[in-house]
Amino acid sequence: MTHTPRRIVFATNNPHKLDEIRSIVGDSFEILSLKEIGCDEDIPETGSTLDENSHIKARYVKTRYGYDCFADDTGLEVEALDGDPGVRSARYAPGIGHDSQANMELLLRNMAGKDDRRARFRTVITLITDAGEQQVEGIVEGHIARTPSGEGGFGYDPVFVPVGEERSFALMSAAEKNAISHRGRAVAALLPLLNNL
Repeated sequence: MTHTPRRIVFATNNPHKLDEIRSIVGDSFEILSLKEIGCDEDIPETGSTLDENSHIKARYVKTRYGYDCFADDTGLEVEALDGDPGVRSARYAPGIGHDSQANMELLLRNMAGKDDRRARFRTVITLITDAGEQQVEGIVEGHIARTPSGEGGFGYDPVFVPVGEERSFALMSAAEKNAISHRGRAVAALLPLLNNL
C-alpha cells in the first residue's frame, strides 16, 4: 500500500521559495503553490511586521480556499539602517513589483561609507490548519558585503554573507544554503508541527 502524502498549501508563487521549501520538506507532504490551487490574486501584505504579513497570507488562503496552509514573510534587517529594509525587503526600491536587482543596488547605496555591516535574515512562518494557528521563525546572522558575488539564490543573496562564511549565499549550492539559511531554520521548526497534523 503506497502512502499518499498529505497536501498543504505554501502561500507563494515565488518559484525559488517553492523549490527551497520542497527540497527541505521532502516527500512527506505535497506542497501546493497558490497557482496550483487556482489563487491568482496578489494577496495584500498590509502588515507592519513580518509576523503580521505571514499571518495575513495564511489566513487568506485558509478562509477563501479551505486548505491547510502555511505562509512566510522574510526580511533583511540591517543594523546600520535601523532594521531596514525589514518588512519592506521585497519592495525596497521604488517602482512596481519586486525588482531584486534594484533592491540590492539601493541597499548598497544606502550602506555606502558605513563600517557597521551587520545584518540578519529573518523568516517568520505562520501555519493555519483546522486545529488552529502556530508561528515559528528562523534567523541567520551575517553581514552585507561591499560588492555582490555569485549567481545563485535570489533577492539579496549576492550581498549577504552569513556568520562563519566568507562566501555570499549566492555562491553556495542550494543544499549548503538550506542547511544554514533563515528559511531552512524556520522550516526546520515548522516540520515537527506538520508531522503532528
